[in-house]
Amino acid sequence: MNRPECPLNTFQIFSTLILLVAIFGYLNHRFVKLPDTIGIAAIGTLVSIVAVVLAQFEANLADDMRVAVAAVDFPEILLHSVLGLLLFAGSLHVSISEVAKEKWLILSLATFGVLTSTVLVGGAFYLLSQGLGLGVSLVHCLLFGALISPTDPVAVLAVLKQVGVPASLETRIAGESLFNDGTGVVVFLSLLGLASGSESVSVGSTLLLFATEVLGGFAFGLAAGYVGFRMLRQVDSYPVEILITLTLATTGYAAAEALHVSAPIAVVLMGLLVGNRGRQEAMSDETRGRLFDFWDVLDQLLNLLLFGFIGLEMMTLSFSTVQAAAAGAGVAIVLLARLICVSAPVLVTPRLRDFHRPAIVIMTWGGLRGGISIALALSLPAFPGRETVISTAYAVVIFSILVQATTLQAVARRVLPSSAGTP
Repeated sequence: MNRPECPLNTFQIFSTLILLVAIFGYLNHRFVKLPDTIGIAAIGTLVSIVAVVLAQFEANLADDMRVAVAAVDFPEILLHSVLGLLLFAGSLHVSISEVAKEKWLILSLATFGVLTSTVLVGGAFYLLSQGLGLGVSLVHCLLFGALISPTDPVAVLAVLKQVGVPASLETRIAGESLFNDGTGVVVFLSLLGLASGSESVSVGSTLLLFATEVLGGFAFGLAAGYVGFRMLRQVDSYPVEILITLTLATTGYAAAEALHVSAPIAVVLMGLLVGNRGRQEAMSDETRGRLFDFWDVLDQLLNLLLFGFIGLEMMTLSFSTVQAAAAGAGVAIVLLARLICVSAPVLVTPRLRDFHRPAIVIMTWGGLRGGISIALALSLPAFPGRETVISTAYAVVIFSILVQATTLQAVARRVLPSSAGTP
């Protein structure tokens, strides 16, 4: 997709956007009082809506704002730059032992759950688009299902820190979100090849792609993480050790992409190794404190900027009343598919029969979508109905951030018994 010409250079664009996000953060902290990431996204969304309204009266001003936002290549920045840092920072605080206890549920949700959701969402959205006369093809509706089905680890981890759900339930939600991107990307790429006619997609080619991306990502992540761990053990200098972890999150992510293995899965494995074995065996007390403080601050700053950009990116959208109706219905479709996919493992797996109903409700409502879904939607090539797919993806993400994320704690308190044990 060609991006509009902008009179500002790259540094000026980014400094302006960072200024706006900082203003959003100030306004939220002083007046709105929502959690920082959610409040910034909410104010960014409101500003975008105001810009669209202003376009009806002062086209030049709104158009200049829209051009400045559209000049930022959001998919490139998120998927190939910032995501590695965010995933590494998030996985540092996830316990490997706790993930191992929930491995079967996490595995089923991260694989079969994503595949099932892709089919359910894609099929229902196809029927909806035909009924509304939007004419989006089945394969493009399935593409929408693939890009919206994986829960976003960035959004999920940012919210879980503030919600306070039971530890085992937090592990289930966080673990699933960290690992289901691999499956989602494989399905997305396979369907994209089918939609563009550039590849012949078969079960064999899809399984090969899955093995290469997911298993390759696991293998590379474990290898690179172990090398980083050994380097950390041999050094006692917190600036150098912070640089080593930065290298894992950036160069390691880029290397995984160059090898055509799942970079998100690879960097998650690196973060898990550093955050668990590295924390226990490779760091002095001073290094441990400074290194984890550094990643906490970086994680918060990047999340604030990311959620601010999500709100501002809405300026680039234009859609009709019918497309808006499809977007609203799309939110309900995605939520229903999520409920089915979370509940299904309980019905077919004896090991999970003790899985409490409140946990299903919380995991359904806590299946947040975020910047990754938007970046994948914006990366789609031109096709009839592209605007419908993008606007619906935005609707699902904005609903996740502004409604699900803000009410998740209240939902958890309502469905968990007052004397609840761990669900």
